[in-house]
Amino acid sequence: MAETTTIRISRDTHARVTRLAAERHETIDETVSSALRALRQDAMGRDLTEELTEDEAAWLDADAG
Repeated sequence: MAETTTIRISRDTHARVTRLAAERHETIDETVSSALRALRQDAMGRDLTEELTEDEAAWLDADAG
């Protein structure tokens, strides 16, 4: 395992992540890493659904040649 550190979470959150890790047959670290990746992907998806700015639209419509 890589270097580690400690974060403070509630006992309820700890129990929930421990239970989820066990259900997924993975370590707590792997479960938290997967959750963080999913949150980043969700944020990217929301960003991609936003309307383009005028500058972005112009850049995409520019002649590449």
